[in-house]
Amino acid sequence: MKLSLNWIKQYTSVDLPVAELVEKIGAQLGEVEGVENLGEKYQGIVIARVVKCVDHPDADRLHVCTIDDGGITPDVNRDEDGHVQVVCGAPNVREGMLVAWLPPGATVPDSVGKAPFVLEARELRGVVSNGMLASPKELALSDEHDGILEIDADEWSPNQKDIKPGADFAKVFGLDDHIIDIENKMFTHRPDLFGELGLAREVAGITGQQFASPAWYNDKPEFPGGDGLPLEVINEAPEVVPRLMTLAMKNVTVKPSPLWLQCALISVGAKPINNVVDATNYIMLLTAQPTHAYDYDKLRGHKLVARLAKPEEQVALLNHKSYKLDTADIVIADGEGPIGLGGVMGGGDSEVSDSTTNIVLECANFDMYTVRRSSMRHGVFTDALTRFNKGQSPLQNDHVLHLLMQSVQDVAGGEVAGPVADIGDVAGREWVHPPVPVTAEFINSRLGLALSAEEMKKLLVNVEFSIAIDSDKLTITAPFWRTDIETREDVVEEVGRLYGFDKLPQTLPERSVLPAAEDPPMALKNRVRLQLAREGANEVLGYSFVHGDLLEKVGQDKSQAFTIGNALSPDLQYYRLSLTPSLLEKIHPNIKAGYDEFALFEIGKGHNLQHADDDDGLPMEFEMLDVVYAANDKLTKSGAAFYTACNLLINLAAEFGLLLEFRPIASEEDYPVAKPYDHTRSAQVFVKGTDLPLGMVGEYKASVRRALKLPKHTAGFGIGLSQLLQASQQSRASYAPIPRFPSVSQDITLKVAADVKYSDLYNEIYKSLTSSHANNVLAMLSPVAVYQSADDSAHKNVTLRFKTTSYDKTLTDAEVAAQLDAAAAAARDKFGAERI
Repeated sequence: MKLSLNWIKQYTSVDLPVAELVEKIGAQLGEVEGVENLGEKYQGIVIARVVKCVDHPDADRLHVCTIDDGGITPDVNRDEDGHVQVVCGAPNVREGMLVAWLPPGATVPDSVGKAPFVLEARELRGVVSNGMLASPKELALSDEHDGILEIDADEWSPNQKDIKPGADFAKVFGLDDHIIDIENKMFTHRPDLFGELGLAREVAGITGQQFASPAWYNDKPEFPGGDGLPLEVINEAPEVVPRLMTLAMKNVTVKPSPLWLQCALISVGAKPINNVVDATNYIMLLTAQPTHAYDYDKLRGHKLVARLAKPEEQVALLNHKSYKLDTADIVIADGEGPIGLGGVMGGGDSEVSDSTTNIVLECANFDMYTVRRSSMRHGVFTDALTRFNKGQSPLQNDHVLHLLMQSVQDVAGGEVAGPVADIGDVAGREWVHPPVPVTAEFINSRLGLALSAEEMKKLLVNVEFSIAIDSDKLTITAPFWRTDIETREDVVEEVGRLYGFDKLPQTLPERSVLPAAEDPPMALKNRVRLQLAREGANEVLGYSFVHGDLLEKVGQDKSQAFTIGNALSPDLQYYRLSLTPSLLEKIHPNIKAGYDEFALFEIGKGHNLQHADDDDGLPMEFEMLDVVYAANDKLTKSGAAFYTACNLLINLAAEFGLLLEFRPIASEEDYPVAKPYDHTRSAQVFVKGTDLPLGMVGEYKASVRRALKLPKHTAGFGIGLSQLLQASQQSRASYAPIPRFPSVSQDITLKVAADVKYSDLYNEIYKSLTSSHANNVLAMLSPVAVYQSADDSAHKNVTLRFKTTSYDKTLTDAEVAAQLDAAAAAARDKFGAERI
């Protein structure tokens, strides 16, 4: 945001040295990104009158001019009348006109910052020229260079009503200015500070002066009556257009703006267009409220409507581009269709041009979030949008429209030709927010100050707050343009800034030297990472977003995933349902890169639209761990990849003192997370002896392997970290000393029907073996092999290894054999198992 000191001085009595003011602004208002001294750029330029103009004797297109500068320029050759000779080639130079004269020694403003061009007295075709008469381009006022700048002697200037030869050009037209560029991000919550009036108020506040808004901004405006231009105004979307005000004017004269207005716009970075458009831009830069002017005769049906766009509608904007609209866009339409993108940019079909004689002035307020989304959607960014998407107060619209009407009449003539339309939900309201009660103690405790309630009141009254004091209690009522004052903390910030953040006491906070308590979820993740790293797995840190095609390739329903409205790229459209797809798409590139066997894992979050929102109304998040193991088909790998993945998971569980149980999946429809997995070669994972599910382990569907070019020897698992944390906290694993006596191992092979589940048989054997020994004996049962003969498809052989150790004695083979005999008998009774 560019702050003009000349504009500020029109509304305040601040008269600090520029360096001191910049320091205060940087400490209390916002970071200063730069300061430009416009006066230096226009130093030495004088307003002069051409008293004589004759053709150059040796050049057809040159003129020899005699100018009157009031005799104020030193060290220049003059004739007997005190006039100065200048050679000029402009076709519009003539006797009697006022011009901008750059005397010898002056620098051409347009060359400042490039290769400075310093003028001197020099001969042009044998005639001495003392400096030059400047064109608008040479004065850096516009691109116009077909003739010299003509100054209207009767033109009113805010700095000098009577323009005479010898006047300082920069001073007359407000170019003896300092422009302070303040970082916009500092004002995100302060829409009033995107106007020079708001900045003037804030500068007065931080310098300890009381500010009084001009009468046109505080007093209730009264619009004159008029007729002649019937106009139907409709607001069909008051929920996103809180206030829509319009006023028709007739008999305006569109032409270039007065020079003072052009200079005022140029000084703060705006480009003059014509007097009507320049008036709307001037008012926006002054008040922070964007306004717009339409050519009344171009409004089809003499109708103006604020509404949401309809499907398939398009609009042609002032940037000469057409845009296909979204039904969430606010549009301004006439009787036949859109003529502007509300809050962003007006339309080219209704713009004010040199032939315009009747206009409609608009001063509206738009929902900040809606216009921001429209801007991002279409890639259109304007000065008006910058202000609208900060949340302008709709309670200033009538004040601003009245000033705009007067400004148009000042620079373009015209008269009111119809009633003022004022449509919206805020008409008649006086305050944006209710009063905020707060105590001086509350404010002081947060700022580290000891200000009295009266001192705080003075700071706030300086920027036009209304304050009521009752002992230590203040009741703060913010003015109508302050949309950001809602809570006590907002008042604290206001007092701190006006007092000076740089003057607050710098006291280090007290900190405990006690060690921080361990964060269980973070500690769990670290243990998971260390364990998987010990197993040789590599961690992946990927995006939380994936392409919809990837979800389809792994069989997941992308309609259950959250869609990203403003994706980082077209490949990152959906919030992933699980981490597995992100890992699977990295298998083939790594195999191709020469890594024949590896395991990848990722710890992250996922969402699913099937799950309800949490207590805060936000989508639920699930902390996940997914692991994928793969081996190149060129390698000779014995056994199924399923068991490799199981081994990784079992070892991980052992790190937390957990034993696992694997249960078959009857149907993937009963277990949606199983979508990428082949449920006939996968299992649900439970903590042994409980119904607490951890997740899923298994191999992937053939369709998934084909879509992602996965090797056949690929498997993985996915578990919930919250479930793992819960199970580890409930685990009663404890230290047990190593027995002094040797262990005894024996295998047992049982022949059972092929449809007997391995897990059921294992559990029955384990139950029999562990129930038959005392607490002073350790027992372990592990799988050795599952074999099925090609000649006997009705049966299978399951071999298990029983390892047991006593703390009291060395066990004999006979004692172990007796336990195995009892276990075999239990299996025979339940499953018809035959020991072989």
